[in-house]
Amino acid sequence: MTDTNFPLTVPEYTVSELSSALKTAVEEKFGFVRVRGEVSELNNHSSGHCYLSLKDDSSSIKAIIWRTAFHALSHKPEIGMEIIVSGRLTTYAPRSSYQLIIQTLEMAGEGALLKLLEDRRKALKAEGLFDPALKKNIPSYPDIIGVVTSATGSVIRDILHRLKERFPTRVLVWPVSVQGEGAPYQIASAIKGFNNLPELGSIPRPNLLIVARGGGSLEDLWAFNDETVVRSTAESSIPIISAIGHETDTTLIDFAADRRAPTPTAAAEISVPVRFDLSTKITECSFRMDRAVSRSIKEKVFNLSALSRALPNYSDIMERRTQDIDRLSERLIIAPSRFILAKELQFKLVHGRLSPAILFRDFNLFSKNVKDSVVRMVSAFKAVRNQQEEKLIAVFSRLESVSHLSVVGRGYVIVRDTKDYVVTKKSGLSNGKKLILEFSDGQVLVSVDDTSLD
Repeated sequence: MTDTNFPLTVPEYTVSELSSALKTAVEEKFGFVRVRGEVSELNNHSSGHCYLSLKDDSSSIKAIIWRTAFHALSHKPEIGMEIIVSGRLTTYAPRSSYQLIIQTLEMAGEGALLKLLEDRRKALKAEGLFDPALKKNIPSYPDIIGVVTSATGSVIRDILHRLKERFPTRVLVWPVSVQGEGAPYQIASAIKGFNNLPELGSIPRPNLLIVARGGGSLEDLWAFNDETVVRSTAESSIPIISAIGHETDTTLIDFAADRRAPTPTAAAEISVPVRFDLSTKITECSFRMDRAVSRSIKEKVFNLSALSRALPNYSDIMERRTQDIDRLSERLIIAPSRFILAKELQFKLVHGRLSPAILFRDFNLFSKNVKDSVVRMVSAFKAVRNQQEEKLIAVFSRLESVSHLSVVGRGYVIVRDTKDYVVTKKSGLSNGKKLILEFSDGQVLVSVDDTSLD
């Protein structure tokens, strides 16, 4: 049954044909568009393509940034970022949906950039990348200064001129793009490259870095707000002076650097002292040192003169010492003869007490005492020996009284079996059993013939 509300002349489409027709119509009508919206549903795919949605208060649209276009963007999309994109509208037949193919991307006004900058600053600060405790001291007299900036332009010329004017120093320039596509990667790679130079390599390693760029708009300076640049600055083991734009310009690298200079020229002034000022200071210090040494010498001479006046006269000291020597020499001559006389007197006194009669008397008395002691000792020994002999005889008498030999001597015998056990009863004997009889004068072996006798 046919619905009469539709004319029969309307052409019939397949699904694919209708999708193709819609794709052609959309792409012809919206071949190039600019769309403003807030980023949502962001997906950075491993293939390098970026899938996202743009929304406003009431609608949203799917969008794609192909890999080549994504790498060329100076600002990468982030959730919540308000942007203006340029591209073409197309359809996606498998889902019957339309989507925006983005070719360029820009921030929706400076206010959006400032919001993104503030959000990023807070996030990096929360990580501790701006901690003052991480700041390194700037060397007072750097041997080699590394400069990361554009190879052309007034910035590098101003830095080199100012260094030459103040204090000629060796400079290594690592040229980079300071704006546009690839600038953040080049700046971060330059900082890491200087840090990776070996200490004693063919290319010397700087002990101070200057990252510099001339003035510009917020978007012109955006490469120095990139997260990779900020992280490489914070991780640098070489002290870094940031000199981006003019004094009123502030980028995130300024917070991560060890020192911020308002201009590139000021960075050169911070890096090295003025040679003339150093020379003047050295001359002044030398003059002050000479005056101090001269004054000190004069004071020492004056003090020495005062001390010398307090010392006694040399001739007086020598005369007194000469008299002392003469007196001691006289005593030295007399002393030996006096010593000998004193010893002779002592010997005579001792000699009188050492006469032979006294010695013989003492010897005879000692001999008599020895003889008396020997007699007493012999008498005591004999008495002790007699007492011990009597005690021993008494012990032997008691032993004999209890010995079995005394019993045997009175006519008894001791009966043992062949195992040397004493036999006291006949109940254990049998005919033919061998026994040993012990008499007072020896032993005999006998045999039992009859055990029935009473």
